[in-house]
Amino acid sequence: MVKVDGQIADVELQDGVVATLPWDGMKWARRYKTDTRQGTAPKQAADILAAGEQVWVRKVGETWHLSQVPDANTAMVAMSPENGAVKALVGGFNFVHSKFNRATQSVRQVGSGIKPFIYSAALEQGMTLATLINDAPINKWDSSQGTAWRPKNSPPTYSGPTRARIGLAQSKNVMAVRVLRRVGMDETIDFLTRFGFKHDDLPRSETIALGAGSLTPIEVAQGFSVFANGGYYLAPYYISKVEDPFGKELFQATPQTICRDNCEETGSDKLHSDNMQEEVSLLDQTADMENALAKNFAPHVITEQNAFLVREMLEANIWGGGDWRQGTGWNGTGWRAQKLKRRDIGGKTGTTNDSKDAWYTGFAPGLVATVWVGFDDHSRELGKTARNANLDKDQISGAEAGAKTAQPAWIDFMADALVDVPVQNKVIPSDIVKVRIDRDTGLLTRKSDGSSMFEYFKKGTEPTDYVTSAAASGGNIYESEGEELF
Repeated sequence: MVKVDGQIADVELQDGVVATLPWDGMKWARRYKTDTRQGTAPKQAADILAAGEQVWVRKVGETWHLSQVPDANTAMVAMSPENGAVKALVGGFNFVHSKFNRATQSVRQVGSGIKPFIYSAALEQGMTLATLINDAPINKWDSSQGTAWRPKNSPPTYSGPTRARIGLAQSKNVMAVRVLRRVGMDETIDFLTRFGFKHDDLPRSETIALGAGSLTPIEVAQGFSVFANGGYYLAPYYISKVEDPFGKELFQATPQTICRDNCEETGSDKLHSDNMQEEVSLLDQTADMENALAKNFAPHVITEQNAFLVREMLEANIWGGGDWRQGTGWNGTGWRAQKLKRRDIGGKTGTTNDSKDAWYTGFAPGLVATVWVGFDDHSRELGKTARNANLDKDQISGAEAGAKTAQPAWIDFMADALVDVPVQNKVIPSDIVKVRIDRDTGLLTRKSDGSSMFEYFKKGTEPTDYVTSAAASGGNIYESEGEELF
């Protein structure tokens, strides 16, 4: 730094050239106090810089901006859900600063990013998108600790009996715990291994419903690919082929194949056929998956209908539901991605306790991507940011979280990746039906006003009872003992 004057500053670059930093290129900077407190917004360059200081700068367009090397780090993975090809991979902020590949090596708690897999397990057991789950506080006494476990929503607001679609889209913690309890702890963990997650990385604790399990970003993207491609587990691959300097092929990847039509049925297809026995041992599941892999077919680990219904909830994470004009509108936690103006995308936020890890994972036509942000030091929180009076109204402030910290990068990536990809119409699998239900109860309704909506169901699981006027107006339908609504 060679000169500071008013709201501009001159800096000598590494090559000896003197460049000017305009006010717009430095007004963002505030003094660091703690991870949760920043100094006041600067009013002049001297509030930020002093002659003689060594600083980082970067060129944005034609002007130079003040910059800095972040303490926090990041990882991003994008892959094809159709064949497992890794399309993009970022292992950290800068390879020169650190050779550690956080995309493939960093095992981090996934937060609410685990919830779609738990809901998928419940769908397999007969839950529907219209099933009511009690969004109410939980108090579970732990006799060994002498304390009560009280998981809370974030923010700590509760809506009472709420449809499953809303519960996942709005990432309701207490609802996820109740879904886990309905499925069963051992059954849930066994089910999650279908997505390639390691059994030892999934704690046998109800905290798994809130994301206590630890996975790498590539594993998270791989798991979400199962929902995106209709239920097939695909191993990711990074290199398609290798040639020598003369064009001779030295290596050719043999990615797994998704076999949907006119192919020999794999063991996992039989595992999930409609007439299968209700219970199949984990050993049998493992043998079926190995059989499919031996043929280089991607094993079909969940049904196409299950994957479709989970995608519906993930789409609602971005687009919400209801009708704002009629007072029934609501948003999911990923609403910021609405700026992409595409109805063929979906995803899920993930934030761990104390905001130590922030995630966003989502899908688009032919692509699944996950973004993680956090400190390499597992004990350090991402903190929060106060609003800066110098910046515009669209700035992101407050406590760091998946939606605010990780999702913006996901949105920017998808905006570029999808620029030439046309919007795809929804493809509805066989054995999926659409019926009109009452928004409050999830039961059938003959009304066609704002109190009703259409919902998707796996054939045979749709409601058969019609809502009564008493139930629709908040009658005794919700009165239950204990955990009737999960």
